[in-house]
Amino acid sequence: MTQRKPPGMSFETWTEQQLKHAERSGAFDDLEGAGKPIPGLGEPHDPDWWAKSLIKREGIPTEELLPEPLKLRREIEHLSETVKPLWKEQQVRDHVEGINKRVQDWIRFGTGPWVAVAQVDVEKVVAEWQEARETRRQQAETAAAALAAEPKRKTWWRRALFGE
Repeated sequence: MTQRKPPGMSFETWTEQQLKHAERSGAFDDLEGAGKPIPGLGEPHDPDWWAKSLIKREGIPTEELLPEPLKLRREIEHLSETVKPLWKEQQVRDHVEGINKRVQDWIRFGTGPWVAVAQVDVEKVVAEWQEARETRRQQAETAAAALAAEPKRKTWWRRALFGE
């Protein structure tokens, strides 16, 4: 902690004296960012610099900043990838019905920019999911058959111990 300013000494002189003492004692050595340019010094002034730096620093996904209808449209666009890892048809139906409920809620009570968002046809998504699942199953069976067709190689220890 610094000392109190002595009476009779100007504030500027006392501050300069404190800075010189700290510099001599090495308080300013090895500071983070020493010798580096000040970030954003040559760029034009951006009134939202603090929000952009917070988003970048905290790793907030920019999709979270979108208005609700744009989030819904983006979610509907990526629906086939979203339902791909689901195991059961009922899970797919529940997921799509959840999106449809959010679309209905936004249409009824939504605020903000008006962007056309349509509900998703549940049966169509389920049919696409089943087709993709069947394709993946056939590919897995083909890969398994190819592995089974390869002759099994005996391990070195089986050959050494059992003479195989």
